[in-house]
Amino acid sequence: MTPPLLAVDPGREKCGVAVVAPSRAVLVQEIVPRDNLPLRVAHFVGRYGVETLVLGDRTAAREVRDQLRQAGFRLDIVFVDEHRSSELGRRRYLETHPGRGWERLLPVSLRVPDVPYDDYVAVILAERYLDGTRSTRIRSRNGNGNVE
Repeated sequence: MTPPLLAVDPGREKCGVAVVAPSRAVLVQEIVPRDNLPLRVAHFVGRYGVETLVLGDRTAAREVRDQLRQAGFRLDIVFVDEHRSSELGRRRYLETHPGRGWERLLPVSLRVPDVPYDDYVAVILAERYLDGTRSTRIRSRNGNGNVE
């Protein structure tokens, strides 16, 4: 049985994270302060047996990868193209949270989320990975099998 994967939408101060099963079932979605990311990754590895970490390839991607490597994680880290993922995550958040009262009458394109939605972006990144859409700009392996 294939374990779920952990997807991370990296940011300078916070990260969206999602644990997603190969069936695409979302097991966990949350937003984590970047300083707490190693603790949460350790939790997901222990609880769900995560072996693969999918990481968005733009803002702070290399810094987050290095932070996790320095914390001792030896997960397979795969970079996934983040192009338009924030836009898609925003749309998914707003579709999932239709608003209240008169806000329900506004089209999604005119609504603004009232909370961060980076966790929805992480789900989008996991789906891209499961679809086989990976970034080729950063992804490479060094001699000992770690992604650089």
